[in-house]
Amino acid sequence: MSERLLDRYDAVLSDLDGVVYAGPHAIPGAPEVLRRISSEGVPVIYVTNNASRSVATVAAHLTDLGVPTSPEGVASSAQAGAELLAQRLPAGTKVLLTGSQALADVVADAGLVPVRTQEEDPRAVIQGFDPGIGWAQLAEASYTLADPDVLWVATNTDLSIPQARGLAPGNGTLVAAVAAATGRSPVVAGKPEAPIFRTAAERAGSARPVVLGDRLDTDIRGGNAAGFATVAVLTGVDTLETILAACSAERPDHVVGTLEELFAPCPEVEVAASPGGHEARCGAATAQTDGTRVRIRGSRGDLDAWRAACGAWWAAHPDAEAPVAPVLEWEAAA
Repeated sequence: MSERLLDRYDAVLSDLDGVVYAGPHAIPGAPEVLRRISSEGVPVIYVTNNASRSVATVAAHLTDLGVPTSPEGVASSAQAGAELLAQRLPAGTKVLLTGSQALADVVADAGLVPVRTQEEDPRAVIQGFDPGIGWAQLAEASYTLADPDVLWVATNTDLSIPQARGLAPGNGTLVAAVAAATGRSPVVAGKPEAPIFRTAAERAGSARPVVLGDRLDTDIRGGNAAGFATVAVLTGVDTLETILAACSAERPDHVVGTLEELFAPCPEVEVAASPGGHEARCGAATAQTDGTRVRIRGSRGDLDAWRAACGAWWAAHPDAEAPVAPVLEWEAAA
């Protein structure tokens, strides 16, 4: 138990929304932790699905929040989307842009020509988040995608984004609107696909990175798909209840309440088969399951109790393709 969680890894690939900040404000304690990680010589690459801002703008925002960062320290889904288009299309191809000017700039940097209407004969559509997008822009995408030969790339499909006032609709809701209108599905460039994480790891020169994220369906699923260790942080979208019920592809290797716990000893979860089910122990907490219920001995406010519950429940459902929630029974620790 003496080894810190951070000591297991040689780089950190961190999400932004819900981990570093919520809206314009830093999550309490996050800047101090991230500065300390960097001061210890561990590279940090910020992996974001927000395609509405340039990496330079994101880096400047992080710096203003007390996390000194350069544009090279940010890997965005806009970059991943533009790279995907450049791999599949000849240079100079027109691409209908449904997104921000920052996304248009990245597409242009990739050797393609961003346009805004179907009448300009685009051969691809790239769709990224922009809070100013309205019906007219979504309609242009739908008109263009009526041609089945037109390539459709979505920078990401996040259904929601955390803001200071709560959760707001994300790019996935806008992509879903176009999908409903056209009957088509896009190629997704950013999270939860693996390439954006592998690109970030290569940029850090890392062989053993860890992915930090608040969302199971993007950060954790994508990090797992890339074959990297994953840590779910409880400062954003997902909760202890949704983590416990997670499908196999979205289960994190570790769960922490805040980033500061990266400097704490790594909690170990011991799992074993038991008569009629599985049991697990983490610290002083234990959990047993028969595959339907989980009986937890410990406090609801103790993360070790939830870690034990996850260990037992996940062992009972190793190949869950969809979320499966148990009935919880709590007992006070002896």
